[in-house]
Amino acid sequence: MATTARKKAPAPTYRCTECGWQAVKWVGRCGECQAWGTVSEVGQTRVRTAAAATVERPARPIGEVDATRAEAQATGVGEFDRVLGGGLVPGGVVLVAGEPGIGKSTLLLDVAARAARAGRRVLYISGEESAAQVRLRGERIEALARDLYLASETDLATVLAQIDRVEPELLIVDSVQTIASAEIDGAPGNVSQVREVAAAILQVAKRHGIGTLLVGHVTKDGSIAGPRVLEHLVDVVVQFEGERHSRLRLVRAVKNRYGPTDEVGCFDLSELGIVGLPDPSGLFLSRLDEPVPGTCVSVTLEGRRPLVTEVQALLVPGNGGSARRTTNGVDSSRTAMILAVLDRRAGVALRNDDCYVSTVGGAKLSEPAADLAIALALASAKEGRPLPAGLLAVGEVGLAGDVRGVGGVPRRLAEAARIGFKRAIVPAGSLGTESAPAGMRVIEVRDVHAATRAIALPVSS
Repeated sequence: MATTARKKAPAPTYRCTECGWQAVKWVGRCGECQAWGTVSEVGQTRVRTAAAATVERPARPIGEVDATRAEAQATGVGEFDRVLGGGLVPGGVVLVAGEPGIGKSTLLLDVAARAARAGRRVLYISGEESAAQVRLRGERIEALARDLYLASETDLATVLAQIDRVEPELLIVDSVQTIASAEIDGAPGNVSQVREVAAAILQVAKRHGIGTLLVGHVTKDGSIAGPRVLEHLVDVVVQFEGERHSRLRLVRAVKNRYGPTDEVGCFDLSELGIVGLPDPSGLFLSRLDEPVPGTCVSVTLEGRRPLVTEVQALLVPGNGGSARRTTNGVDSSRTAMILAVLDRRAGVALRNDDCYVSTVGGAKLSEPAADLAIALALASAKEGRPLPAGLLAVGEVGLAGDVRGVGGVPRRLAEAARIGFKRAIVPAGSLGTESAPAGMRVIEVRDVHAATRAIALPVSS
C-alpha cells in the first residue's frame, strides 16, 4: 500500500502593513487590527536556527546587580522630566509621538542643547530636515551648544556609523520612520523597515548605555504609525497633544517602564520655542473683572495634576427650526445629554434655544467631572444671571438628574483654593472624612435641581 507523504504547511507569505499580522493567503481585512486593504504579499520567511554561544556576561543573583546604572538623569526640562519619571535612564529608549507641527522637534532640540551644556555629548540625527535647517531652529530657540552634534541621515548603516564615531551619551533620531536599511526591502516607514531600524538602534543604545529619544509619526486617528511591536520594543512611549491653533501642549506617558503613566507635562509653544508651565491653571480662565452669565469653573485631573478650567455657554432664541448645538473643547454628545437632563429634570427649558458651549484657552474637557459645571453654565445663561464670584462646580451628571461622585475631589478643591476660589459645589459625600480647604465653603448636592439653586446665592464679599 502506498503511503502518502505528509505535506508541510505553507509558510506565511502575506503580512499586514499596519500591525505586522501574517497569513498564508491574501485577505481583504487584517485579522488582527481589522484594517481594510493593508495585507500585501511578502517573501517567504526563512526558518533560522541558532546554536548556543559563549556567555560573556553570566547571570548573577538579583541582589548583586548594580542598580545605579539605571538611575534617571534629568534633562533640564522640568515638565518633560515629570512625565519621564525623573529623567532619561542610560540605555533607555523613549518614543515621542505626535501630530506634525505640534512641537516634538522643538522640544527635543531644547533637551539636546540643555544636555550638551551640562557636559554630555549629544548626537541629533535628522531624517526630515537638513543640518542647516536644524541649526536655524536652534538659533531661534537659543539651543546652540558646543557638544551638540548634528547629522542629516536616512540610511541606517550611516546612522550607526555616526553613533560609533561621535560616541554620544544622548541620541535623538527624528524620525524613526524616515530611516531605512539597505538590507530590507521596502520604502522607509513600512512595517519591515521600522521594525529593523528600531531594533538596531535599541540594540546599540542598550549595549553602550545611550539614552535615546525616537520621534514617531502618527496616523489620522492619532495612533502611532508603524507596527505595534515598535511600542513594545521601546521603554517609554510619550504622546504630544494639543490643538494646532492653541499654544498649550500636553505631554503624557502612554507607557513607562521607569515611572508612572499618570503624570502630564504642560508646555507653552511660541515663536521663541517651547517652555514648561509648572502652573498652567491661569491659561484656562477668562480675564473678566465682573462675573458674566453663562460661565462656570471646574477642576479636571490630567493624570495627577488638577487644572482649573472655565466653561462658557451662550443661548440664542431659535428661529423655529431645529435648535443648533455647537461645542468647542467639550464632548458634543455629553453636552446634548446635559441639555436634556436640565430640560427634563431641572425645569430649565432649553429645547428651543440655539446652544453654544466652549472652554477657555483651548482646553479639552473629556472628564465627566466637568458635567456639573457645564450644566450650571447653561442654567446661568438661560436665567441671564451670573454665578457668584469665586464659585466652581465638580461632579458627574446622570440621566436621572443625580449628581454622582468623582475621584480626587479634595485635591481639586485644594488647587482651586490655592488660586483664590471661595465656594465649591460638589456631589454629596465627596469629601468623606476630609475637611474642606481653609477659607472655602463647600456645598454638597444630590441632584441637578438642587445645584441650579446656587445661581441665587448672594455674591461673596
